[in-house]
Amino acid sequence: MSAPAQNRLIDVELDETIGRSTPDVEHERAVAIFDLLEENSFQPIGDTLSGPYRLKLSLVESRLVFLVRRENGEAVVTHMLSLTPFRRIVKDYYLICESYYEAIRTATPSHIEAIDMGRRGLHNEGSQTLKDRLAGKIDIDFDTARRLFTLVCVLHWRG
Repeated sequence: MSAPAQNRLIDVELDETIGRSTPDVEHERAVAIFDLLEENSFQPIGDTLSGPYRLKLSLVESRLVFLVRRENGEAVVTHMLSLTPFRRIVKDYYLICESYYEAIRTATPSHIEAIDMGRRGLHNEGSQTLKDRLAGKIDIDFDTARRLFTLVCVLHWRG
């Protein structure tokens, strides 16, 4: 389901507070941003004008800051989300991803599939948590929440 052209992100920037990492991590971040920009539905609640929007993500004292601007750079809104509700999910997600990559080398297809189902379940849990945390602030659909959660995970990955 495609969002109207104005209810979407056209740019995502990671502030210098996010920090830089290994080439592998930087590549994963770029892929996560590309996937998010390819298809998304993004509408700040209460914005009487419309987008499309530019999103700048930064970190301030364990909070993820969403700075939303219009295409022309005009500020729309800034929201801060505590990363605390995501810590367990992201940690568990990385553990199960490690198990998945290890299983690919040695496990049976049914074992790999079981691990992958768990991985997808955790990703969905994180996506729903993000969608819930943004409720009343930014309206996003579940697929956009999944892509944004992928980016949140990659922001935590140190390589």
